[in-house]
Amino acid sequence: MAKSKTAYFCQSCGYESAKWLGKCPSCNQWNTFVEEIVEKSPASVPTWKSDTANRKLNKPSKVDEIQSSTERRILTGDKELDRVLGGGLVEGSLVLIGGEPGIGKSTLMLQLALNLKGKKLLYISGEESEQQIKMRAERIQESTSSNCYILTETSTQNIFKQIEILEPEILVVDSIQTLYSAHIDSTPGSVSQVRECTAELLRFAKETGVPVFLIGHITKDGAIAGPKILEHMVDTVLQFEGDRHHVYRILRSIKNRFGAAAELGIYEMQGSGLREVSNPSEILLSQRDEELSGIAIAATLEGARPMLIETQALVSQAAYGTPQRSATGFDTKRMNMLLAVLEKRCGFRLSTQDVFLNIAGGIRVEDPAIDLAVLIAIISSHQDIAISSKNCFAAEVGLSGEIRAVNRIEQRIAEADKLGFESIFISKYNLKGIATEKYKLKIKAVSKIEEVFSMVFG
Repeated sequence: MAKSKTAYFCQSCGYESAKWLGKCPSCNQWNTFVEEIVEKSPASVPTWKSDTANRKLNKPSKVDEIQSSTERRILTGDKELDRVLGGGLVEGSLVLIGGEPGIGKSTLMLQLALNLKGKKLLYISGEESEQQIKMRAERIQESTSSNCYILTETSTQNIFKQIEILEPEILVVDSIQTLYSAHIDSTPGSVSQVRECTAELLRFAKETGVPVFLIGHITKDGAIAGPKILEHMVDTVLQFEGDRHHVYRILRSIKNRFGAAAELGIYEMQGSGLREVSNPSEILLSQRDEELSGIAIAATLEGARPMLIETQALVSQAAYGTPQRSATGFDTKRMNMLLAVLEKRCGFRLSTQDVFLNIAGGIRVEDPAIDLAVLIAIISSHQDIAISSKNCFAAEVGLSGEIRAVNRIEQRIAEADKLGFESIFISKYNLKGIATEKYKLKIKAVSKIEEVFSMVFG
């Protein structure tokens, strides 16, 4: 009998080492190396099409001789999910969905399984029993789909046996950390097990053309648990975000080989499951009866979707020696840079003030086009002057105080016009080529931040 081979793996990032190390040289974490068996003695354990004797040998081809073809997509019936995937689910793709416990990953996938029409779907669960899944299915949908099959199994060898019998058209695995392969002698959820199970499912997806959804756990830092190579192996990585104590959930694309990697889907968690939010601007804007200081509306883009979001600022005298700077949903370093622009270029003394910034709705925005709205909200709170809720802003602010142009400005203007805003402030360098007469709202083009202050605050 051949001797088993072992190696040491970092449980944080998946770095492999021949000996134990106290500190991981890849992620700099301490005491994360665990010994795992990576090679067992030969055993007759079946896996997905493990024999390669009859497999066709691939040969190199010239790039101009390769026939191009568009990927075939499957519409899931969930418009938000289809948008994030890039227009539908691609045949033979491997999709990884990560998120915090209780955020709704299993609910989203079970809704997909129950609502998908005309496709045979196999839902594999290694965490819940059939009775638990049945109870959730009845809560989500009164009449369950006859094409949805449930399998509670954790062994990949047994799973592939059932797949060969059932021949499903879509596969959902909940979750990848619960599966184990008999080829690897280590516990489920370990680095080597996650990598081996994902490799077997990847081989299955590419050889059969069956799309596979993988649900993955995350670490305390918010990263998907397991080796980093897991995210490189799959075709698409989706992150399900949101506070489980609030009703709104955000499905964000981090990596997508078949579409844009900046798309966003928004859901509302209800007692009967997740509801798609078709117009996110309505939920991200507060409904209020009176004008309040410290609030400005920004026109932003998430992927191909324009949205109007509310930026809220609070500026007050520092109660302690060191002023506090805090931003929720916005980069704190960028906020400090914008505060420096206000002090240097506009003369506002904020060095002794506490500044708190919040993006309403619980989303995180990295679009530089909300810079102007952030500054307007800060000055509105500092001067305690309310600005009209019918004004919105879409411009980047430079270090010299100039108002810079942003991309796809017409989509932002059209969204603001549709929601009934009366005016939008943009850079004058964005004005070229815009047919202003087709919009009801006033388009105010400016070049410096001082012009905006004089027009907004008088």
